[in-house]
Amino acid sequence: MLEFNHIKIAWLGHASFRIEKEITIYIDPFQLKPHQPKADLVLVTHDHYDHCSETDIKAISKEDTIIIGPEKAMKKLSGNTKIIKPGETIKIKGVAIKAVHAYNINKPFHPKGTGVGFIITIDGTKIYHAGDTDLIPEMDVITADIALLPVGGTYTMNALEAAEAANKIKPVVAIPMHYGKIVGTKEDAVLFSRKAECEVKILEQE
Repeated sequence: MLEFNHIKIAWLGHASFRIEKEITIYIDPFQLKPHQPKADLVLVTHDHYDHCSETDIKAISKEDTIIIGPEKAMKKLSGNTKIIKPGETIKIKGVAIKAVHAYNINKPFHPKGTGVGFIITIDGTKIYHAGDTDLIPEMDVITADIALLPVGGTYTMNALEAAEAANKIKPVVAIPMHYGKIVGTKEDAVLFSRKAECEVKILEQE
């Protein structure tokens, strides 16, 4: 777990994270270990099964949990869902959730407009979850204190591309993700940590 400005960030494997400060936010919950805290907010980057898992979302949801994501993903889910598009911001429970573009440039898996990344602002601290994306021009204008970046390749950036993204964004801390389950290994995370110019934390799965 990383603690930054009193915000706790736990990596739950693959592209899944839990963020806690007064409220509990999950991003792309998938194959979660049992007995996780209940969610106030669930953010879903796109509709693929390893990011939009109805079983996992139900397991962490309570009566007033709010689920936010792009239209294609929200159509797969029940509950209190809110559709968000790149460029839009939703403010809920004192947290600002901004959707940004996430897509493939040289691969067919994630066409532009179908998925998003998120910039989550909590008490002035910005956390960027890139979603399933390549190194894209939109990253040139993204700023964040913490960047959660995919490193596994095949469906997303590889470790070297993710390091280039980190060097553009210049976060205080970067955390590698999207490895260890479907594609990518811890070696990708280590390579990323060597090439990124910022501090990198390789988190253990919780």
